[in-house]
Amino acid sequence: MEKTGVAKPCRLGDQSTSDITVHLRNSDGRPEIFYSHSSILVKKSKFFAHWCSNPDSGTCFEIHCSEYNYDHHVNFLRLLYLPAHLLLDSLESVKSAVGILEVSVAFSCEEITRSCIQYLEAVPWEDKEEEEILKAVSQLGPIAMPIISRIQPVDIRATKNVFVSAIRFATSTGGLFPPFGDELRLSAQEQVEYMLGEDEDTPLVTADDEVKSVVRMGLSKIFSSFEKQLSSLLLDFDLVSEAADAKILQTLSDLQWMCNILPKMDLMKEFVSNWVDISGKVLGVTEDNKLDYVMWGLKIKLIEVTGKVLEAVGYGNVILSTPCRVRLLNTWLPYIRKLKPLLDMKYDEDSTFPYKMDEDLCQSIEGAIVSLILALPSNDQADILADWMKADQVRYPDLSEAFEVWCYRTKSAKRRLVEGLDKVGNASAFDLSI
Repeated sequence: MEKTGVAKPCRLGDQSTSDITVHLRNSDGRPEIFYSHSSILVKKSKFFAHWCSNPDSGTCFEIHCSEYNYDHHVNFLRLLYLPAHLLLDSLESVKSAVGILEVSVAFSCEEITRSCIQYLEAVPWEDKEEEEILKAVSQLGPIAMPIISRIQPVDIRATKNVFVSAIRFATSTGGLFPPFGDELRLSAQEQVEYMLGEDEDTPLVTADDEVKSVVRMGLSKIFSSFEKQLSSLLLDFDLVSEAADAKILQTLSDLQWMCNILPKMDLMKEFVSNWVDISGKVLGVTEDNKLDYVMWGLKIKLIEVTGKVLEAVGYGNVILSTPCRVRLLNTWLPYIRKLKPLLDMKYDEDSTFPYKMDEDLCQSIEGAIVSLILALPSNDQADILADWMKADQVRYPDLSEAFEVWCYRTKSAKRRLVEGLDKVGNASAFDLSI
């Protein structure tokens, strides 16, 4: 009995066994010929199966390629000749897999399409690649769900859990967490700010009582650490190390970060109230004679945080009683007025001096103070403005705008009072004449 010979596997480009040619026209218009086999094309691609079933199709198939997708077509043809179990390992990059996927979808090759989807679902993407991936899989339906599930919006519960964990991470308030390095903690703070960006789900998360409770706990912890570190500065000042200095600066930076996220959660009032309460103690330490010519970094950072508080109150984002607003101004205005020329003098003496109130900070603080003053009762405005004009340093902050408005309003008020008295007098005279 004659033995049946084992058929040799077909190879792309084998002219001796090829019964169909695929012509890829490159960007120059010149075709590159790929000697192929209808048995492979028909088995792997529904498109070619339909094309080959037409008696008039011939033995040559031409594809016009762009400069972008030429290589993807070549790779697609090569993959048609690979066994299914080798397809996944043959994919080398996200860009290549996306390109091959688009060609595979066009030629209805389910085997290669599934392999491309499996590859893309498993490997990391760059941000710029995500749009291309979405474009390629948008019309694939259920088969593309492994990819879509990576980027589809999560439910509110999952978002809340991630946000709460990030807050605890950023404020180091999670009891089960190990101590975090500054880089990881700062990264968590950046991500919390990003999560609080414009998003329709954000208000639902930030309004949650548990979320607010975790944020309040983090704020309380940071304030408590700051007060302890501040109090320790004067206990044994000679032993204060650079590490301790850096630590209190980091805590102040954490408070400054809190000023960025709390307004988005309607919790800034709690920060402002705490800051007003401890302001006297803070300045009691920083204005001690021992710190007269040291710890400039601490002093400038205090001004930056206070600037956030002044903006919140001055522009009406946080509503405080009149006595609290007056106390806030009377506490910090003299300090800001004293510190600014000292920092300028240090910078003039040494241009490498790193602690200086930059122009943006100066303008924001000055604008907030003017706005805050103009919202006070006239007598309180008068007291603050009189104190400002008596001071040696009147150039900063410049309160001349507040003074001009106060003068105008005072005259207007006096005019309205006189007009009111005249009306009352005229009415009385009219009554007497009757």
